[in-house]
Amino acid sequence: MPYSTYRPEFMGSATLEPEGEFDAGSWQSFTLVYEAGRFGIDDTGSIKIGMRFATDFGPVQFDDPAAPGYTTIEASNGAELDYRWEFKRNIRPWSRSLYIGVKKHFLSEGDKITIRFGDPRWGSKGVRLQTYCETEFEFRVFADPIATYDYVALPESPKIKIVPGDPVTWRSALPTLRRVGEEFRLAVKSDDAWGNPSNRIDENLVLRANMPVAGLPSESRFPAGQFSHFVENLSCESPGDLVIRVERSDGSLLCQTNPLRIVEKATDVHYWADLHGQSNETLGTNTAREYFEFGRDRAFLDACAHQGNDFQITTEFWEELNALTAELDRPGKFVCIPGYEWSANTSVGGDRNVFFRHENGPIIRSSHAQIPDLSDEDRDAHNAHQLFEKLTGEDCVCWAHCGGRYADIQYAHDGRLEKSIEVHSSWGTFEWLLQDAFEKDYRIGVVANSDGHKGRVGASYPGASFFGSYGGLTCFIAPELDRDGIFKAMRRRHHFGTTGTRLYIDIEAQFESESSIFENDPKLGPSEKIPSKSAIMGDIVQTQDDSFLLNIDVNGSGPLERLDIFDGPDLIETQRNYSDDDLGSRIRLVFQGAEYRGRARTTTWDGTLRIEGNSITDVQMFNNWNLDRGIRDSDEQSVSWKAVTAGNFCGLDIWLKDRNPGRIFIDTPCVKTEIDISEIGFDDLRFDGGGLDRAIRIFRLPDELSDTRMNLTKEFAVRPDGDTRPYIRVTQIDGHRAWTTPLYIFQ
Repeated sequence: MPYSTYRPEFMGSATLEPEGEFDAGSWQSFTLVYEAGRFGIDDTGSIKIGMRFATDFGPVQFDDPAAPGYTTIEASNGAELDYRWEFKRNIRPWSRSLYIGVKKHFLSEGDKITIRFGDPRWGSKGVRLQTYCETEFEFRVFADPIATYDYVALPESPKIKIVPGDPVTWRSALPTLRRVGEEFRLAVKSDDAWGNPSNRIDENLVLRANMPVAGLPSESRFPAGQFSHFVENLSCESPGDLVIRVERSDGSLLCQTNPLRIVEKATDVHYWADLHGQSNETLGTNTAREYFEFGRDRAFLDACAHQGNDFQITTEFWEELNALTAELDRPGKFVCIPGYEWSANTSVGGDRNVFFRHENGPIIRSSHAQIPDLSDEDRDAHNAHQLFEKLTGEDCVCWAHCGGRYADIQYAHDGRLEKSIEVHSSWGTFEWLLQDAFEKDYRIGVVANSDGHKGRVGASYPGASFFGSYGGLTCFIAPELDRDGIFKAMRRRHHFGTTGTRLYIDIEAQFESESSIFENDPKLGPSEKIPSKSAIMGDIVQTQDDSFLLNIDVNGSGPLERLDIFDGPDLIETQRNYSDDDLGSRIRLVFQGAEYRGRARTTTWDGTLRIEGNSITDVQMFNNWNLDRGIRDSDEQSVSWKAVTAGNFCGLDIWLKDRNPGRIFIDTPCVKTEIDISEIGFDDLRFDGGGLDRAIRIFRLPDELSDTRMNLTKEFAVRPDGDTRPYIRVTQIDGHRAWTTPLYIFQ
């Protein structure tokens, strides 16, 4: 639904050659033959071959026979056809489609239309399959034989299976905070070129730890056919920062884990989650069961939730989702949370995530736009004010989200329910949403998730589509891995968000005198208070002190580029692990920002850099997640590239032959400038490009960076009025970022 269901058996049939399974992102040629049914296809009638919204199949083109994606279409009776490749011209989720109209003449029953995707007869290498895996990739065929533009889906459409390719990039993961003697596991996988965990592995892994680990074997077999490998029941009997190297038998490094902080005692530890994505029952890929199993078994998540668009979630699917989360939730192993995305237009509040602590909570939809059964329409909330009103009293938590639609938290916000805002997802980075919260003096947390549509929750690569970012993760600081622990962390805002990496972060405020930590925001009603001289991220604290110390401890998953310290909207200080004396001939060129807040936020940075009076010895791109983009060409005097940003950032590192002489010329669609190389130093040079914080930044780095640690103490004065709101943003040299939730401290 909501396509017409009139007589699908009269609408024709379709076949596909070849059939079977194919590697994600591979080049293939397919012949799809549509045979007209009882009605034929009338003059100006048409068919459509639909593919799901998220697919990056193609692109399909009709003009260059020797180029990729060349597609030919012909009618067996010689009818003249009109055709075009369309995006978002078909009813979701089949948003991407090939339209084929009968322009002159008509088709009778039994006449055929033959479509050759990636027709190789004139030199095309084929059409590229989508870059992510799908158990049933469907060429969904719709027919409009009577020329009413009221399409009917065929009873059966051709399907293929898309599987991962050969392993390319090895990855391993540990938790980031555990207690001495507490058990944990090592997880290992190897992704293909497009980020799909591969099962084409048969490897004897050598494991080397930097400190004693009880239960860690020196070798462990990763057998063929598995998508991931786990070494369970590990523990450390002394504190420290654990890192494990995963090597081949010949000693060559495959990968290295993120750091795991082992402490003597801790009330709370870290659990990693992606609570935002969806499956093919709404707008995503693969089934809801496959979605959760990927997050648990291939992305190594501790917690996961499903967030389908509400106006596509039928009552039957809502019941199925709740049964599934109840089945898969395993306290201590994997937390599975029921929920949905309230998907209203921005003018009435925009996207909000809703999470229930228990199954069978009410689904309060923004509309029934794609649900024909209107029997529960009276429960709908058509704006965010109504949503919060109707959820009052429910055991749930809401987050504000920016996807296609963005949440307008200045239009509507209820701090009793809406505890956090999402600053990063596959759609980009949205620090402006946090600034909106500061402007309104909300006490709100920071999370990051994938909002993945490609079936890879917790490890969400953008593929070759318009998504420009790797999906985010949220680290919850909780006493135990169960729903009670995760929801306590959500309600107390005890968490931080990252752009998808796992690192150790701790920030703690220390007070001279005993202060009060509130269980709930006292601005919103009565709240219990806990006496304490210290507080962690997310805490709301009343103190008599005029100042406090903020202790900051970071151990990154890679070398640190900078650490920014904020008080609410104000950047107070930037710390680096290097000084001006350490700078070398390495120049970093950063592209950042977005067009605006809405759907068409993506900014194209395709461009060139030219050097006079110096030469390039090496150039590398960082934070680029799309193999179709990156460095296109380079030599000693120039480099060209393709890049996009959507509020996030990416860029180039350029190593010069000489440190200071020469001049750089930069040409991009948004910024054109030239700079004396001698002027590039420790601090950023910024060149604005309009839009939403859109700019080029350029600065100098040491030739090599290796330090992953940063530990410091910053004194903050307590504001006499309003909140002091300290938080940090960590940037690694690989482009990954992390944001802590602010503390909210007042007198």
